[in-house]
Amino acid sequence: MIGFQPYETFQLLIETGGIERANTLLVAACDAFARRANPSRSEAEQFEALVTRLFPTAAPTARARAAALLASAPKLSPELELLMIENLGAGLIPHIEAMPSLSDDLVYRLIEKGDVEVVAAIARRPDLSNGVLARLFAVNSRKVYRALADNLRFSPRGAFLTALTRSAEMDHEVAASLARRPDFDAALLTAVFFDLPEDGRLDVIRAYAKRNLPQTPLMRTFEEISVATGEFTTALMKLFAENRRPKITRLLHQVTGLDEVRCGEIAHDTSGAALFVVLRAFGCTAYDGLKVLIHATSHDGDRSRALAAFARLFEDVSVASMVYVMSAWRGDVALAELTKPGYAPFAPRSARTPARAQTKGDKALEALDGLKSARKAS
Repeated sequence: MIGFQPYETFQLLIETGGIERANTLLVAACDAFARRANPSRSEAEQFEALVTRLFPTAAPTARARAAALLASAPKLSPELELLMIENLGAGLIPHIEAMPSLSDDLVYRLIEKGDVEVVAAIARRPDLSNGVLARLFAVNSRKVYRALADNLRFSPRGAFLTALTRSAEMDHEVAASLARRPDFDAALLTAVFFDLPEDGRLDVIRAYAKRNLPQTPLMRTFEEISVATGEFTTALMKLFAENRRPKITRLLHQVTGLDEVRCGEIAHDTSGAALFVVLRAFGCTAYDGLKVLIHATSHDGDRSRALAAFARLFEDVSVASMVYVMSAWRGDVALAELTKPGYAPFAPRSARTPARAQTKGDKALEALDGLKSARKAS
């Protein structure tokens, strides 16, 4: 019927043989069916009835081998597909990841079984429908959310975006993955800024470049104390030069209103990203801000490149936007507002732009280089 023996013979052998015979018959039947390019309806029905009896009888190794053979069949009914999935054993996850397509009904059944490793493998697939996504986001598992955060084949929107953002607040791996996504607004990660690696922190800051933002009550406070920006930056530069970071922590606590733990993180952040937020919120220019950052940071890589990146940020990021970031750190604003159309990230006009003219940040770097050269000469 499917290549070598009629099914009646199989039925007789099942009834008269033991587990070894069942093992042999199951593997042979699945191998023969998988080789059939286009079995007839009656053949498929007979085969389904046969293996439905054989799978429970055979040994685990035989079931796994037979299921692997069945997985190579060109077409399976939903019932055979489920039978194959249930018996693949250790080969299930590689099969889920390698299959060109899986029916939504099958995926729903797999998710309902609650095996987190299997569900995470589904979350890594490139062909997730909205129905499957809805069921995946309902699974309370870090592994599943990490897989979804890494999956660039769908763009999170609406409830999915909200769910991922909330997950980032509880799992720094999800936060780091979201910060790397080109389709994710990194500004939504402001509340978990200190859980991000250095590149992720800079991505959050860049997300505020040239951006309209809601008003924050803290802005008026910073406008009033910005008259002392010069004294503030001078004090910071002196304290960083003397490596008196506990004193810096207390100073930041006094002038920002942030709790001491957060201020301690800023004082000890040798990447400079957190300190940049404070400096820009106080109205520091690139020239004054870079003088502080030079004393505060230590980059193992190209120091000049790091300082050039901060110089560009001083140019692109407004004082008001960094006050907004500090307000988010204090819990004074709702970051979900940033998803409204009026507060969307700034989109550059075109990638084909001419070489930009020398900016204030570039001039500040040149001035600082001149100061360092003068000091060496003296």
